[in-house]
Amino acid sequence: MANEPAMSTANNAARNRNIGPVILLGPPGAGKGTQSRQIVEHYGVPQISTGDLLRDHVARGTALGLEAKAIMTRGELVPDELMYGIVADRLREVDCRCGFVLDGFPRTAAQAGWLDAFLEKEVFDNFDAKADTKSEKPKKCPLIVIQLLVDYNQLLLRIAGRRSCPTCGRLYNIHSQPPLVDAVCDVDGSKLVIREDDREEVISERLATYERQTKPVADYYRGQRRLIAINADRTVEEVTTQIFGVIDSHCVGGC
Repeated sequence: MANEPAMSTANNAARNRNIGPVILLGPPGAGKGTQSRQIVEHYGVPQISTGDLLRDHVARGTALGLEAKAIMTRGELVPDELMYGIVADRLREVDCRCGFVLDGFPRTAAQAGWLDAFLEKEVFDNFDAKADTKSEKPKKCPLIVIQLLVDYNQLLLRIAGRRSCPTCGRLYNIHSQPPLVDAVCDVDGSKLVIREDDREEVISERLATYERQTKPVADYYRGQRRLIAINADRTVEEVTTQIFGVIDSHCVGGC
């Protein structure tokens, strides 16, 4: 109890910090979703999911959403140019001013190149333009790219052991984070299920797809000396501490 005021002060300080854009890279099962939520909670920035954005545009019937829906109805992939427009619209919103975590983007080196150009020409300028002219302008924070490294066998354990609640969406792992009662959600008592893409026969293909499609993104940022690799074989708390350390060391400007 004695540490609560100090912890509250630390969290408030973190939430007043301009952390800039954050990208987490790593294969399925590396913990990107878990660590993204930790960043969002600690720093008070939004998590930007391209899948959620696409579904939102389709649901609202926007021009971009209607175009995307027509393409998906034909069974085709949404092209990069259309996704760029959807992502750009979201990153221009005011809640991204102090930073954000990107989920599911970029997936290719071409998308990474587009993102670099967008952040430099638009988002960073908008950070300054929206600042209070009577106070110091927020410091422009560089893009932070963190790669979560996990041993292949550990990945298999993580994915094969994953269970989810079909009602509330909470995730568990029978090896590392089991529910209090076997196969039952702690929150609502629903029976836990195995997601279709977490079945053992699907896992190897998912990992191979990651290596083939997403690894070039890591190579792109590594070539620019902007990739920060951390050991994600540790506990969730230890990995979170490492990530916060990386973020805190990159930008100390207020927002």
